[in-house]
Parts: sequence; C-alpha cells; structure tokens
Amino acid sequence: MMSEPLNTGPRNGILSLTIKDKSVLCAAYMPFIRNGGLFIPTSKSYKLGDEVFMLLNLMDEPEKVPVAGRVTWITPKGAQGNRTAGVGVQFNDGDNTARNLIETHLVGALKSDRPTHTM
Repeated sequence: MMSEPLNTGPRNGILSLTIKDKSVLCAAYMPFIRNGGLFIPTSKSYKLGDEVFMLLNLMDEPEKVPVAGRVTWITPKGAQGNRTAGVGVQFNDGDNTARNLIETHLVGALKSDRPTHTM
C-alpha cells in the first residue's frame, strides 16, 4: 500500500492511496467507523477532524475513486507495537461509492480475526 501526500494545508489535504491486494485492503479498512473508513500510512502530520480528500486506486478497478473524509484516527511515528504511522479517514456522509466498492472486494473477509492497522 502506498500513499503520497500531494498537497496539504493546515486543515486539509489531498492523499493518493494505492491498494493492490485484498489482504492490504482488509488491514486498511475501518468498518467499525460510521460510513466506513481507511487507514492511510503517512508520515505527514494531521489533527483529528482535519478534512482530507483522497484518490483511491483500488486493486483491479479501472479508475481512481475520489473520496472525501475526515481524520478520525492517528497512529503517530514510533507508536507502540511497531504500528505503522498514519491516519484513519472516515468517509463523509452521502457518498457510499468507496465503502460499497471496498466491501464488495472484501466479501467474506470482514468478519475475520486478522489484525488491522487500527485494531
């Protein structure tokens, strides 16, 4: 999974996220957050509540999916247990495109006991 900050401001940012396989998607997806969300590895500094926009390049999908959201989870650099630094982004209300697409790819895997980046 790769993520590159394209542009960030004090309260927002644009991220590009590429997920190439199901196990990486399963580790990044945050189904326990209302509307769903994704963990995005990044060394950039964000605050809870920051609004972000991401372009999601998901496995075999022909086009990038634009997703707007808000930072609801932060794993800082040097976190306990060698966790990957990054942010969890909750998808905004009203647009379920990304969530539906992700859950379609993860059918049967959402109830697994595999560790994720956040839980």
